[in-house]
Amino acid sequence: MQIKDGNFSTRASEALADASLQKSVSNLKRGFVAARARAVAALPEYEAMREAGAAIKDHTLDNLDFYLERYEREVVRQGGHVHWAADADEACRIVRQICTRAGAKSVVKGKSMVSEEIGLNEALEADGLEVVESDAGEYIVQLAKEAPSHIVMPTVHKTTDDIADLFYKHHRAHGFDERETDPAELIGQVRSILRDKYFAADIGITGANFLVAETGSNIIVTNEGNGDLTSTLARVHIVTAGIEKVVPTLNDAAVLLRLLARSALGMEITSYTTLSTGPRRPGDADGPDEYHVVLIDNGRTKMLAGTFRPMLRCIRCGACMNHCPVYMSVGGHAYGWVYPGPMGAVLTPMIAGHEKASELPHACTLNGRCQQVCPVKIPLPDLLRRLRHDQWEAGFIKSKVRWGIGLWAWLATHPALYRVSTRIGVAVLRLFGKSSGRLTRLPFAGGWTAGRDMPAPQGTTFHAAWAKRNPQR
Repeated sequence: MQIKDGNFSTRASEALADASLQKSVSNLKRGFVAARARAVAALPEYEAMREAGAAIKDHTLDNLDFYLERYEREVVRQGGHVHWAADADEACRIVRQICTRAGAKSVVKGKSMVSEEIGLNEALEADGLEVVESDAGEYIVQLAKEAPSHIVMPTVHKTTDDIADLFYKHHRAHGFDERETDPAELIGQVRSILRDKYFAADIGITGANFLVAETGSNIIVTNEGNGDLTSTLARVHIVTAGIEKVVPTLNDAAVLLRLLARSALGMEITSYTTLSTGPRRPGDADGPDEYHVVLIDNGRTKMLAGTFRPMLRCIRCGACMNHCPVYMSVGGHAYGWVYPGPMGAVLTPMIAGHEKASELPHACTLNGRCQQVCPVKIPLPDLLRRLRHDQWEAGFIKSKVRWGIGLWAWLATHPALYRVSTRIGVAVLRLFGKSSGRLTRLPFAGGWTAGRDMPAPQGTTFHAAWAKRNPQR
């Protein structure tokens, strides 16, 4: 999937002015955040589980080649096939070749963020295949020709009225002539339409929440059961997964599953936790004739070898974005690609390149809430600071900004001059804001005052206040 045109600032401004979006994200604040807090409070050992989850992922990443090879052996032993893809183009080419060999005409997909990452739908549709998303949220954004705005709830940017209008436009061809606004009725329409698609599909494609090296299994979690139908009814089941999804054992997967459900939705466990291990065996009631796993690198090895390795712990729960004040203000589409929020601000530059996503590491207040709630303790603020440093070193920062920061750095290394300058600055700002107590415009700070007022200084400088409070120092 291509990064959207324009820059983050423009998209964020548009999002802030979108009343419907603002209503939708405000509902998210009350929903996911509160549910997670209750689920975590009900589990006294939650912090110990976070430590265990981070340790499992770190151990796996330290020995990733070993566990990937073990996983491949087990998949093959169970009758499946493993394909290795270095990048998005190769991953799409492998899936297209499998579809061609199978003589496929239609594909049903379960939820898969990595398939969004590699632009799989577009590649298959270009070959003339009918591709239908089976997750209700993904189905909705596919109808709307939009990208998901959240990795767990793809339609968090849409209100019920938005979805009602969308279904009224597209579902009349399926016999639904009335505009429905009841959520249960809307979901009923999706189920009715998808039922025939499941049985007609030649190929079923799912993602993987975890790949188990011990057994060669892939695990998916859903609340709709669509993943089960996608993976068992089609003749061919294809799993698309990043190489970091592998874990050593089923016991390790169980720890991470307990963390995932609580962090993502505030649930003890999702409605469906499905393990798939190879194709149908003699005597099985259902299952695919062929089972393929496409393991995708797409920049992950580069992350594995450097400072950003902790990002590969990510289990895609979405907790970081649910607690991010920036995401909660502008939604997911402002980030311009598949992965929004704090995790996206790290992943997008690493996968798509700094040239296409240089703004994202700066779309963060560094308040640290993402790290506090991450179930596998990824130090997201540290990684974002490192990206900012790397961009500075690589020359991605605009010359005006570099000049301003350079001037401030020089001033900060000359304490006496710094104190004099700040006293003068405070006095001037206090004078201009004397009447109202605020400043509506500031030189060199238009990015701030364009959207909010700056409070005028009410006291002295920090250094002066500190000296008065601690005269002995």
